[in-house]
Amino acid sequence: MSESRYRAVKAYKNEKFLNSSDARILRILSEYIEPETRFKEFEIKDTIVVFGSARIKSREVAKKLLAEAKENGGDVAKAESVLEMSRYYEAARELSRRLTEWSKGLEGSDRRFVICSGGGPGIMEAANRGASEAKGENIGLNISLPFEQNDNPYITRRLSFEFHYFFMRKFWFTYLAKAMVVMPGGFGTLDEFMEVVTLVQTLKIKKKLPIVLFGKEFWSQVLHFEPLIKFGTISPTDPDLFFQTDSVDEAYEYLVAELTEHALGDPAWKL
Repeated sequence: MSESRYRAVKAYKNEKFLNSSDARILRILSEYIEPETRFKEFEIKDTIVVFGSARIKSREVAKKLLAEAKENGGDVAKAESVLEMSRYYEAARELSRRLTEWSKGLEGSDRRFVICSGGGPGIMEAANRGASEAKGENIGLNISLPFEQNDNPYITRRLSFEFHYFFMRKFWFTYLAKAMVVMPGGFGTLDEFMEVVTLVQTLKIKKKLPIVLFGKEFWSQVLHFEPLIKFGTISPTDPDLFFQTDSVDEAYEYLVAELTEHALGDPAWKL
């Protein structure tokens, strides 16, 4: 038999096909099945999701930027604002560390609550960093964007993901979540928060899902729920779907109490 001059490419190795519109369903399924496989490998069933801005700096970086602005005649007012906002980075970092330490210290239960972020810089980095400082496994669900968003260095390596589809990323944010923390952020954070609250309000999410809206000063200027109540577009009790605070201590105590009562207290409550 003579050797063929052409060797056919197997369909699942045909990159042109896999990147075509015809194969979109395969790409979507891949972003469901492949993460699920890794979560099973690490026995991850419960997450605490932390949302927030990619632009908020750590305190050490913010202090350095302020010093440089003063030394080089830069925009000092802007640098001072960056330093002021850095308190939310440090709050996310501390809260994630404390929650990870609490989860690791649980006795008499096979449950553990793993910090999960969007995988990028800013608040996302702070959440992964805090969990890492507590020597806990943590998750980063990154997304490919036109402007590059690299995964931060604190994510557990095998639990670092990169998604193409926002809706599949959101699915994995929500499906395993047993609690959520919403730190100050921009359009993406608003989108994630509003979608989750809508799912809870409409009972598409039936599990008890405690949500912390962290940063009263920030959110009181960004979100105004009173007009929605006044005009009858939401119920007066709808703002009770989330807990607002400025305190790491209050957020920690609220989440631990809620997780203890619902996630740990009800053996039938899994997903």
